Amino acid sequence: MHFDLITIIGLAGGAFYLASHYMRAMVPLRILSLVSNVLLIVYSLFHLEFTWSDLVVLPEFLLNSILLPMNAKRLVEILRLTKEIEQVTEKSPLSEWLLPHMHLHKHKAGHVLFREGDKADEIYYVGSGRLRLEGVGTTIGPDNLIGEIALFAPDKKRTLTVVCETDCDLYTMTDEQIYQLYYQNPKLGFYFMKLVVSRLLADVQRHKAAAQAG
Repeated sequence: MHFDLITIIGLAGGAFYLASHYMRAMVPLRILSLVSNVLLIVYSLFHLEFTWSDLVVLPEFLLNSILLPMNAKRLVEILRLTKEIEQVTEKSPLSEWLLPHMHLHKHKAGHVLFREGDKADEIYYVGSGRLRLEGVGTTIGPDNLIGEIALFAPDKKRTLTVVCETDCDLYTMTDEQIYQLYYQNPKLGFYFMKLVVSRLLADVQRHKAAAQAG
């Protein structure tokens, strides 16, 4: 079989397309997809003799012409988010990097955010107000996350009942959104791991203090 330059470009475009499906990290995936789109558009332009009117309805040309700007836009968004996450330090407030990707919900005092045993599929960031952890004697104030432990637990069940002690502005993010952010930058996973460990250590210290007091 004779392979000319245009055929090689078409095969390379198909190879990059297949390779993109094996990428778990979002940046390499989008880059490979972009390269594939460009190569397959070039292949569409030169591998056959046709008029421009035939070209615009050619499925492979039409599809890749649509996907090219979509992949480019998504890559820019991912790179911007990755840069934001990479700038995070222990002193960086969540409101500077995670909050723009969360959704605001307003709740009145007395609203039960979730109950012990409920399925966990969201984390919450307290923008304003206070949350009461039933049975623990602890409240959570602004600029804090809550709900992350159950989200990463094997059974994904809430371990406490949490009630709005005051009117609250709460920002939420689903577990699916967290996983998407994690694949864009694994550093987010380490942040949540540190957060969970610190929360568990605080629980251990609280139980020790209660035992000594008893």
